[in-house]
Amino acid sequence: MNVNGLPLDKLRTRTSEKWSGFAPDVLPMPVAEMDFEVAAPIRQTLIAMIENSDTGYMGDTAHLNRNFATFAQAQWGWNIDQEQLFLCTDVGVGMIEMSRTVVQPGDKIMINTPVYLNMINWIKELKCVAVDAPMHKDGLNYTLDLAAIEAGYKEGVKIHYLCNPQNPTGSVHSREDLAAIADLAKRYGVYVFSDEIHGPLVFDEEKFVPFLSVSDAAREIGVCVTAASKAWNLAGLKCAFIITHSEPMSALAKSMPPSVRFRASLLGAHATAKAFECTEWLEGVMQTLDANRLFVQEQLATKLPKANYRIPNCSYLAWIELCDYELGENPSQVLLDEGRVALTPGHLFGSDCDQFVRLNFATSKEIIAEGIDRIVAAVSKS
Repeated sequence: MNVNGLPLDKLRTRTSEKWSGFAPDVLPMPVAEMDFEVAAPIRQTLIAMIENSDTGYMGDTAHLNRNFATFAQAQWGWNIDQEQLFLCTDVGVGMIEMSRTVVQPGDKIMINTPVYLNMINWIKELKCVAVDAPMHKDGLNYTLDLAAIEAGYKEGVKIHYLCNPQNPTGSVHSREDLAAIADLAKRYGVYVFSDEIHGPLVFDEEKFVPFLSVSDAAREIGVCVTAASKAWNLAGLKCAFIITHSEPMSALAKSMPPSVRFRASLLGAHATAKAFECTEWLEGVMQTLDANRLFVQEQLATKLPKANYRIPNCSYLAWIELCDYELGENPSQVLLDEGRVALTPGHLFGSDCDQFVRLNFATSKEIIAEGIDRIVAAVSKS
């Protein structure tokens, strides 16, 4: 199945933040949503619900549990307990509400920068303290630093927010590293909350490993929070879920207020259930993204040869270093002002990332090429 980026004139009729948050002359490439049509079976599900005025409060979602369990087993060999799947509004809400069952204001929560920018915001919302165990960086190859993680655990970290696989670096954590984290977390009494929203978007050269699948220790101290929103472009439908694999962690999930479930969207739950059946569409998306990640490399090598970029092993986010172009403290602002292209600033993902930008390549090659042309234009003016 071919899944291709929509033309720019059609995309500009969208009302999401990506397409309404900038001036009309700006090409937006920051927000992690796709410029593709939603899979036809998902659209049909939503249309049927609207035509039936089926827009009430959350009802039974056993079919979502079943469909995800089938998908997880087929994709990753992961057997989940369908009774330990708990709905929430989105991954951020799931991480925060589960955290509330464990932490108090002032407690320590670990992150591994550079990391998804909202993890830092979640910690602030909880009035907790962020403890950073930065990723080990070899060129643009990022891996988990187990020594730094253990040192942080010794400082009294209560929860480790794990980004699995890693946004924005495009890294996929190994089973061995995940198992080592689980062992360390059990030893030091740390909970591991694994954000696995990009899990379905791992390319063939790597294998996504769900954290809860690696060991008994992981199941004892871990939770997974995930959604179909990144892989099937459903963020606006507001449905995610929390997965546990042990009675103690399940008890924590059950202790959350009932409103956590009922604040999720009925439309989102049915769309999510259908998404996990749309594997042919996902395969088409991965073929397009595979070609696009290589196209980004070709474009940069030709037009911006001093830019540093490692082809990501997952998702559709290019992590690009522009330090050799000397664009100042915030290159993304220069690119916006001078090139009229919007990218996500690197500094939002952690310290020592000021010279990076994140570019979303889940779009057409024409838009990717134009975006990089606009970067070139900005660089030439600076």
